[in-house]
Order: sequence, then C-alpha cells, then structure tokens
Amino acid sequence: MELLYVIIALVLGSIGSVALAGLMLMLDNRRLELVSTYLTYFAGGTLLGAAFLGMIPKAISLADPGIVFKSILTGILFFFILEKIILWRSCHSKDCERHAHAAAQMILIGDAFHNAIDGIVIAASFLTSFEMGVFVTLSVIFHEIPQELGDFGIFIKSGYSRRKAFLFNILSGSTAIVFGIIAFYFLAYVKFLIPYALSFSAASFLYIALADLIPEMHKKTSLIAGLKQIVLILLGIWVIYMVID
Repeated sequence: MELLYVIIALVLGSIGSVALAGLMLMLDNRRLELVSTYLTYFAGGTLLGAAFLGMIPKAISLADPGIVFKSILTGILFFFILEKIILWRSCHSKDCERHAHAAAQMILIGDAFHNAIDGIVIAASFLTSFEMGVFVTLSVIFHEIPQELGDFGIFIKSGYSRRKAFLFNILSGSTAIVFGIIAFYFLAYVKFLIPYALSFSAASFLYIALADLIPEMHKKTSLIAGLKQIVLILLGIWVIYMVID
C-alpha cells in the first residue's frame, strides 16, 4: 500500500503538473506566442528562485558548503561544455553563433535532474509518514506548475510544436517516477547523492537563466519591455519563495 501511495504521488507531482501547465496549449497561435514570451520571462525568475531559494540552501543543509559550491561550479562548466557540443552539432555555418533549440535542450536535461530529485524527495517523505508525503507532494506540484509553464514558453519560443513541447515536458517529468520508485527500494544507498544532485540541478537552472534566457531578454530594449521582464522575473522568484516558505 505504501508503494501505491508513492506511485500515485509521483504521477501527480510530475505528469499531473505537466498536464495542468499544458492547458495553455489550448490557446490560439497569436495568444500562445504572447503568453509564451511572458512565460519565458517568468521562467527566468522561477529558475533563479528555485536555485537560490530551494536547491542550494537544501544542498548546504545536507553537505559541506564548500563541496556544494564546487559541485555548482562543476555543473556550470559541464553545461557550458554541453551547450557548446549542442551548438557544434547544430550549427554548420561559420557565422552561426548559437542555435534557437539549445536552450530548450538544456531545459530538458536540467529538468530531468530536477524531477529525479523531486521523485527521491517524495519517496523519502512517504517513508517518513503518510502526512509528510501528502504535504511534500502538494509542495512539489505547486512548485512544478509555474516551472512547467515557463518551460512550455521556452519550447514554443524555440520553435517546437505544441505537441512536441507537451511530449518533451512529459519525458523530463517521467524521471521523477523512475527515480522515485528506485529510491523507495534503495533510499539508504542514494541519500548521500541528494546534495550533489541538488547542486548539479541548481547549476543547470542558473546556467539556463543567466546564459540563455536573460541574454535573449536583452534583445528587447524598450522601456515597456524591460519593465515587463523585471516584473515577471520578480513574480517568478516570489512564487517560488511562497511555495518554499
């Protein structure tokens, strides 16, 4: 019965949050373009908020801060190299400086790590108590919905169809189910990996926000566009703060 509760919670926390966020795909093309632009700004805030307010403090509470920050630095360098590889594979012209799909592919990888951690945390909470499991699952859902909304915006802006954006988000979300079930049986063996995985996930979120999303925002230089970006970034950070707090 305990395993059944964990599986239900994992499905709700991953696939369920993606499905709720996917409701935006019902919009027409013009509105979807506008909403996806705003959600890209919003994602910049949720990524920064999740990294600085959630993942890094939690990792520091579980491991030595020096090790955590070294892991984050290593992660940032890893994602820089990874994006370079993506660009080398995607750009065949000597004048091609970056590729529109690079950020989307980075999101897939970063979210896969992050969702895997969510799965482990959900499994661990149910092994503590049923009430704790329910609370943690609800927290994950409320955290993931704004994150998945932002991810949809990035996928759409990167040229993916609505169907592909939805399927890719489902794919990255499914890692929560896989790692959650593994953690249920082998939690004693994977507990020591949690702070490192959190650090690596934080590195991916920071890299995406600072190297991909914010430079894209700077392409719009009008005062109105800048104010909208600032408000939505702050809103994204505030949402994560309210969920974590």
